[in-house]
Amino acid sequence: MIRSFPGAASAAHGETLGRDFWIDLTQPTPQEIARVESDFNVRVPTAAQLQEIESSSRLRTDGRVMYLSMPLIAHGEQADAAPGFIGFVLTAEVLITVRYSELHPFAEVRTRLEQDPKQRGSTTTFTVLLEAMVDFAADFLEVLGGKLGATSRQVFRGRAQESRQVKRTTRLLREMLTVVGDAGERLSQIRESLLGLQRIIVFTSDTACDWLLPEIQTRLKTVRRDVSSLTDFETHLSGKVQFLLDAILGFINTEQNEIFKVLTIVSVVGIPPTLIASMYGMNFHNMPELSWHWGYQYGLALIVASTVTPILWFKWRGWW
Repeated sequence: MIRSFPGAASAAHGETLGRDFWIDLTQPTPQEIARVESDFNVRVPTAAQLQEIESSSRLRTDGRVMYLSMPLIAHGEQADAAPGFIGFVLTAEVLITVRYSELHPFAEVRTRLEQDPKQRGSTTTFTVLLEAMVDFAADFLEVLGGKLGATSRQVFRGRAQESRQVKRTTRLLREMLTVVGDAGERLSQIRESLLGLQRIIVFTSDTACDWLLPEIQTRLKTVRRDVSSLTDFETHLSGKVQFLLDAILGFINTEQNEIFKVLTIVSVVGIPPTLIASMYGMNFHNMPELSWHWGYQYGLALIVASTVTPILWFKWRGWW
């Protein structure tokens, strides 16, 4: 699909796109790609080319045309959303964006263009897109920080009020481990987006310095500082994820050790009475206790004593 700005009617009536300053290609067909390439004399990257990871493929120039690409997290509210990829073809006259999934910042930028005509222009719209991506990344990191903070309070403060039921404790630990693991996965995606943004900003500022307006250069420097601060915050959250992961795994090991300790104590406590009961259950004729009047009570007393003695000893040692 082709969205052209300022006039979307030109694409609908088959007119040339050459007068538009922004062409937004969403899941474009080969015919749409061929049309844009013909109207602007550029090469539109394919989906496979957008996913290439080497810097020479993501950042390159052809004369006064810049070809840029980067990964971008799609929808922060969807836990299973795969990261999307976006490509930019930037000149002084036109900005062409290529994407194969719906990305959150684009709707915001379209709204801003409708409300503020001063933002219309290839380099200005490009800068607005970068600013919207940074804002989205900041909001996303704030949400992740809130989730990790809530999980941290639950791990270190809420456990004192939890039930001692093993099943409930295991379920809570599993849920917290899932939250932390999902946060780590989302942070790795946002880290790739921030790295891509940082590379694009530096490359654009250095390559197009002769035809970028001073105002755009200033805004790009501001965006670059914002990306740097977000990178530091992402590093902090990644460290917190690792810390919480280690803490939760430590609690899981503690719960397992408690279970093994109880099983060990029960097995040790059960050995002496089992030995006594098996010994007096043989009923040999030469056993003197067999003919005793209080022999049965004597055997029961030995069993009780052999059970209580290990329990008291474990209590005294503080193992139970």
